[in-house]
This record gives sequence, structure tokens and C-alpha cells, in this order.
Amino acid sequence: MSGGVDSSVAALLLARQGADVVGISMHLWDHDRDGAGAGAGRCCTLDDLRTARRAAEAIGIPHFTLDLRDRFLETVVRPFVGAYLSGETPIPCLACNTDVKFDALFRKARGLGCEVVATGHYARLETDAGTGEVRLLKARDLTKDQTYFLYDLTPGQLAVARFPLGELTKAEVRGIAREAGLPNWDKPDSQEICFVPEADGPAGFIRREAGTLGFPLPGHPAARPGPVVRTDGTEVGSHRGTLAFTVGQRRGLGVTAPEPLYVVDVRAAEGRVVVGSERETRSTAVRLRRVNLLVPPEARSTGVLARIRSRHPDVPARLELDVPLQRRGGGAWLVFEDPVRAAAPGQAAVFYDPRHPERLTGGGLIARPGETGGDPQGPADGACAAGGTV
Repeated sequence: MSGGVDSSVAALLLARQGADVVGISMHLWDHDRDGAGAGAGRCCTLDDLRTARRAAEAIGIPHFTLDLRDRFLETVVRPFVGAYLSGETPIPCLACNTDVKFDALFRKARGLGCEVVATGHYARLETDAGTGEVRLLKARDLTKDQTYFLYDLTPGQLAVARFPLGELTKAEVRGIAREAGLPNWDKPDSQEICFVPEADGPAGFIRREAGTLGFPLPGHPAARPGPVVRTDGTEVGSHRGTLAFTVGQRRGLGVTAPEPLYVVDVRAAEGRVVVGSERETRSTAVRLRRVNLLVPPEARSTGVLARIRSRHPDVPARLELDVPLQRRGGGAWLVFEDPVRAAAPGQAAVFYDPRHPERLTGGGLIARPGETGGDPQGPADGACAAGGTV
């Protein structure tokens, strides 16, 4: 229970169904460190933990707070900083879901006698009639669907997961909370990274925290001023550090040009930000690493509906898996029928079954340019790659 309305209603619904429910909150991050302020984070502050306890009291269930700060630091925050310093745009929610909520938290919850973990995610589950494995489906309310952030769960984690809100809209969830008198029924949604203060943004957070996390910034190329260049190498401006940029970004480039320019590549090791036209941000293929296959495909090459950002539309593509095939941790190429814009390294690309578009079949992390991950051949069938994200 994060203190938000979604997890509170998930607990309420299960309690109404007769389940023996225990509310568990996670203390993940000290929001008052270095003067950032206890209320500066986006969620999971001390105020949120107190709200979660009040919600549990209103529901009539016991509530516990687990101290998972060390685990969160090692599996979420430190990799987040390292990824930005290498020129990527990470998604910390992925590691938080897989490594913290459904691993560390569930291990501790077992000590309380818990058999499953329920969360306030908007997603659904089904059991495959043939294999008995649990499949992940989009939420009924597609505007709130969160399967993108859950693709990295293992089959074992899906088997003990419950998503009580999967059939509901957000308006219905708030209505249930309001009717039940929950203290957070009208609490605004948290939209940003929970441990990054709004005033900082990722770049400010990294500059303030990197040293204590083992990333000394003095002399680091990602934190030094450097050139902004066109794709042909022409210098068109300067920046204060590559860690403030992400592929596809248009605002804040500090460059004047006759046409709109976008970030095409972030070359952190060189201290360069590469910009180009909107056309130059498009890619016909992207390389994936750390692929997780929730539904093993019938062949190495298979058609999918792919999504390269959480709010990106699902688009037709071909998934070309490495050989030998690996269900978890392998590499692949996604080759698109039509070029996609701003596929940013570090973001996830997930894919759905074209025959059952609501069924998530897997996903992986978009690799940096030239990061083949052991596949020297590139995309199958002679597929070409354009833009700066392959």
C-alpha cells in the first residue's frame, strides 16, 4: 500500500471478497536527505506511509511497513543513475516491480503468512488452458493499462500476483474509495519518478546524489559541458552535461535552427549530444537486450504488436530472437513495418500477440547504438536500421 487510492482499493476489494488481507507499505527512500524535503518526492514519502496506515484502518486490516531502502538503493536508484550517466533513459519502475515488490517484498510477506501479492496496477491475468501458466493481459481501461511496466515479471511472480483493479476504470476506483470513506479517495495520481524531487528532475537528482552512490561526477564526461552536433558532425551549440538529455527530446536543446531539432543520440562517453530532424529520429529496427518472454514464440521470427514507450501506440513489427533462444535474458531485434520515432536506449519495448492484442507476450530494454549483445548478424531478412537508436 503506497498511500495512493489504487492500492488501497485493491486491498478493500480483496477484503470484501473474504480474503485474509494484510496491508504492507514499503519504506524505499529518505526524501529528506540533503535537504530535499520530506514532501519533495512523488510518492512513498512518510506522509504517504501514514496515509496508507489510515486507509488500512478504515478497511479493517492490519498494516505493516517494511524497510526496503537498501534493496531499493541497489536495484533501482544506483542503476538509474548509472544508466543516465551512460546516455540511456531508464525506467526505474521495472526494477521496482520485479526486484522489490514481487521479490524482496514477497519474501518478507511470506513471513507474515501471505500466499500472494496484490497491487493497484491496472492489468489482468488469465491462466493458459494448455500449459497452466499465468498470462498477463491489458486492463479493461486501456487509458490506465500498466502492462508495459510489468513485462519483466517471471512466470513464478505472475503466479502469485493479483491485480484487483484490472476490470475497473479510474473513475470507478475513486467512486469505490469515496463510498468506503477511504482517506485518499481524491488523492492526485503520482505521475513521475517516486524518488526524484519535482524541483530537481533526473539531472538535478543525479548531480546531487551521484557522489554518495559511487559515481563521482567531477571529470565524468556525462556531467561536463560539451558540444551539441548535427548528425553530420557540424557543431550547432553546447550543453552543460549529456545527463540532461534523452532521445527524442525537442525542448531545452539551447540550439537555434531554421527547422525543429530533436535529440537523435546521447553519446555520454564522448560528452556529445547529437541532434537532427524529426525524420532522423526514426528507426526501422531496434536492438533489445535482457528480453523476457512471457509466452515463448513458436519460431525464432514472429509477428508482434510492439510498443516502445508506455503511451506509444501498438504497431506491427517482427520479433527476431537470437539463437539459441532464451526465455529470459537473451537478445532480439524488433523490425517495424513503418519506422518508429524516438526509440530511446534504456526504455522498454514490449510486444503483444497480434491474434490476441490484449495479451502481453514479452519485452526487453532498447539497446544503445552498436550494442549488439552478441548478435553480429543484425536483424534477420536483411532488415535495415535508420536513425540514431539502433
